[in-house]
Amino acid sequence: MKTTGVITKMQAAYSSPIQYTLNLNDETISVNQLLEQKIAISFNHYQCLECGKEKEIFAMGCCKNCYFTSPHTGRWVVNPELSTAHLGIGERDLAVEEAIQLQLHIVYLAYTGDVKVGVTRESQIPTRWIDQGATFALPIAKTENRYEAGMIEVALKEHLADKTNWRKMLEDDFEDDLDLADFREKIKDYFPDNFKNFYSMEHEMLRLDYPYEAPEKINSFTLDKKPEFEGILRGIKGQYLSFEGGDFINVRGHEGYVIELNIS
Repeated sequence: MKTTGVITKMQAAYSSPIQYTLNLNDETISVNQLLEQKIAISFNHYQCLECGKEKEIFAMGCCKNCYFTSPHTGRWVVNPELSTAHLGIGERDLAVEEAIQLQLHIVYLAYTGDVKVGVTRESQIPTRWIDQGATFALPIAKTENRYEAGMIEVALKEHLADKTNWRKMLEDDFEDDLDLADFREKIKDYFPDNFKNFYSMEHEMLRLDYPYEAPEKINSFTLDKKPEFEGILRGIKGQYLSFEGGDFINVRGHEGYVIELNIS
């Protein structure tokens, strides 16, 4: 099978194991069904996901101009505490920001090689955890908007990491008896005083199972440095494809790259 299209992140469906699909050129490909098959990837050109122009990708699938002007890539995306839609103030486009920021958000703990704290919209659970390659995840607070969740995260990340160490995540090293509920109990005192009412114990820890086994070595590559790649697909975790020999590619990190995919 041969197809060409622009990369967007893999879509994931919660099951055991997680089921992944990739959309290329309006064709939906079941990535799980490609396991143990030889895959060839050829990088053709860039295509900004925002403006559609053939311009070099700067970040988040966008060219440099779109990255600094699109309402979907504002500072509040990475730093939710900078959200201002609840005040009726927009950073780039208030209507877009209100639609995203003014909905229920979850503050959570996740194990991605280390225990970390994060924020996501309630509607993005468990997709957000899958994208990060979390093995375990546990909501610890529910808020009315993104700003409130962000302020809780700011306080908690003084005591926990808030970024995923991709290499540790792919090493897949964890203890079966890890209980995030213990961490939840220990950090509840770190909630800001005026946000303690959002603390929640109503959820149980979720375990996520991936079609993946960690190889002996891990080597991540990009299509900028390796525009032609061929290998046997061995596993999938987070947004990473794992190939024989320990080669990994971050699919989401290549959003906006137009490729030719050849499966044999």
